[in-house]
Amino acid sequence: SVLPIQPLFAQPAGAGRALDRFENLAAWKAAASDGVKASIERAEGIDGAALRLDFDLGGTAGYATASRALPLELPPNYELSFRIRADAPVNDLQIKLSDATGDNVWWFHRRNYEFPHEWQRVAIRKRQIEFAWGPATDHDLRRAARIELVVAAGRGGGSGSVYFIDLVLRELPLPPAQWPKPVGAASSSLPGADAALALDGSVATAWRSDPATGAEQTLTLDLGGEREFGGLIVRWRDQAYASRYDVEFSDDGKRWTRVRTVTEGRGGPDALLTADAQTRFVRLVLHDGPQHAYGIAEIEIEDLAFGASPNAFFQALARDSPRGSFPRGFSGEQAYWTIVGVDGGADSGLLSEDGALEVASGGFSIEPFVAADTKVTTWADVTMTQSLDEGYLPIPSVSWQHPDWQLQVTAFASGTREQSGLVARYELANSSDRPLSLRLVLAVRPFQVNPPAQFLNVEGGVSGIRDIAWEDAALTINGARRVYPLRTPDRVGMAPFDGGPVVKWASGGDWPGARKVHDSFGYASAALDYRVTLAPREHTAVALVVPLSGAVTAPKLDGEAIDAWMTRTRDVTARTWREKLGRVTFDVPEPARPLIDTLRTALAHLLIIRDGPILRPGPRAYARSWIRDGAMMSESLLRLGHADVAVEYLRWFAPHQFADGKIPCCVDARGADPVTENDSDGEFVFLVDAIYRHTHDGGLLASMWPHVVAAMRHVEALRQAGRVDANRLAGRRAFYGLVPASISHEGYSAKPMHSYWDDF
Repeated sequence: SVLPIQPLFAQPAGAGRALDRFENLAAWKAAASDGVKASIERAEGIDGAALRLDFDLGGTAGYATASRALPLELPPNYELSFRIRADAPVNDLQIKLSDATGDNVWWFHRRNYEFPHEWQRVAIRKRQIEFAWGPATDHDLRRAARIELVVAAGRGGGSGSVYFIDLVLRELPLPPAQWPKPVGAASSSLPGADAALALDGSVATAWRSDPATGAEQTLTLDLGGEREFGGLIVRWRDQAYASRYDVEFSDDGKRWTRVRTVTEGRGGPDALLTADAQTRFVRLVLHDGPQHAYGIAEIEIEDLAFGASPNAFFQALARDSPRGSFPRGFSGEQAYWTIVGVDGGADSGLLSEDGALEVASGGFSIEPFVAADTKVTTWADVTMTQSLDEGYLPIPSVSWQHPDWQLQVTAFASGTREQSGLVARYELANSSDRPLSLRLVLAVRPFQVNPPAQFLNVEGGVSGIRDIAWEDAALTINGARRVYPLRTPDRVGMAPFDGGPVVKWASGGDWPGARKVHDSFGYASAALDYRVTLAPREHTAVALVVPLSGAVTAPKLDGEAIDAWMTRTRDVTARTWREKLGRVTFDVPEPARPLIDTLRTALAHLLIIRDGPILRPGPRAYARSWIRDGAMMSESLLRLGHADVAVEYLRWFAPHQFADGKIPCCVDARGADPVTENDSDGEFVFLVDAIYRHTHDGGLLASMWPHVVAAMRHVEALRQAGRVDANRLAGRRAFYGLVPASISHEGYSAKPMHSYWDDF
């Protein structure tokens, strides 16, 4: 009963050719970054030999590699595969391919890869190999000259052994440039039902089930051949949806694998992420629904880009949703934010220009919405302004201006590094001449304020929420972080991703009443709903507290009124920051005050972004400590009355110097980074000198002197190496006396270059 269509792939997939069976390792060489040990040995595989890469990362952020020359002419579409097992902690796995110049590198990169203890096949498709760096303008990899198997420092660090066997290249058929419409054919378990109507490209027609035949129904799609795709969208007829159903795949239409289960569907449209899916048959097994009858207007098979990543998935949904349904970063708009935290805190929050509060690095956000009747107002429907208390204190506010009302969101962090919390206040005011009945909805959503465009080190965008519970007058997220409302909401709602977006059910018509939710897909949401009736010009406020560090406990009001507690806590926070930011005074004309305010806000950000003694240039993607940035920030701190902070930083950074005197360009939780940035030695010496010039601390200088001497010896060794190398290069300009080329600036990270500031 399945309608036939032309097979999509006329050519069969190639059987593949072995690139290396690892019987002889003479072509392979081990290498490692500074402070890391690496070696390779021949070992036993499943039915033959294996390459064993032994590594010891030595407490650094470095890497160990096994590499060989391997000239490859790559077909238009291919799969590179191998089998892997390991006795190793979680770290990054990288497979690198480089061209004949060695300057251009492509890679398959998996951060914090959980190495399997038993043999497991890894298949890398062409689309999964990305251009990493290099001067080439054509980033399409057509031929390679060298391959590297890399273990790089990730969450685990430490040491271990990784085994590789069966390095194989398999040619794959090219996918069609454009999928035919309709996508394929459909059949139904219901005799006589026209299943093809679910694939005819029109939502005006629909496949319908007969309630008399029972709630259990299946709808099978035949894609006409093995096909790669990124997901599905199921568009139901009104009230004719399945609330519980499975999505299954099969290559032959006989043996089925369940890939997704929907348990709390609410009418959709249901967007189903099936990342890197590859199959011929797709089956919906419908179990239950409100009417025990189903109507599917259309099933859309989405391309690979739709399911390339969770961020890509939500960005696709945002493009097809009204503006304001998602944070603006998911719609490709520039997203601005400011930081909220305490001096030297281990973590911090972010407040977006739209009033969303990210509760921790990589964490979920709390977003405000205002509802009147069934209309939900989002950030996209209002005029917004942003401000700081007293023009410079790190206590930011975002104001929404609506023709009838105004909402002001204010956030700050109180406490110390050891025990701190975020405080958010939401004040809703009636600016009209008539009474208003409104609802303030504070939604906990699986999105960071840090937008999906940010990808370095800490990827922005989505933030998984698998579990939410309302217990002890607080929302508990993923069993760890808690949101404490200081005023009990009128109702609390939560739903898994399949229950639909908050913006849809926040209108009030279909509010979910669950008190506990587990979402196996991992993107649940919750909301606190406050009913507000305001006379003309009247206002009211609610507040939330989210612990950042230390004990996760409710704030202690000790009988103090909520507004009084909020005012007192905010005043204490403001007073603390005034002292920290006012140690140096400036006498300037009034028109220059904004300049001084900006300087003091920047000082506050330096103090908030630092992690204890560790100076960092940013709280998310740049939450690492570069010596270049640290030296410049330290000079700012020295000039503005915070010499103690600069001294703490120097004492923390100095022990990370490598044994040969090299100063690492950067240090993070993994340890010292071995990347070659040849300004680092001089930046460190400058830092020591700047601190001594401001503090005249001879004891500190004496303790740092061996580090200074070792760094300068390393500089001199670099200079001498440059002289030798230059003299060997007949017919080429000699960079006599300069340090070698490095990548000490992103502008030439594609290829090492000679930099003025390296030598300066």
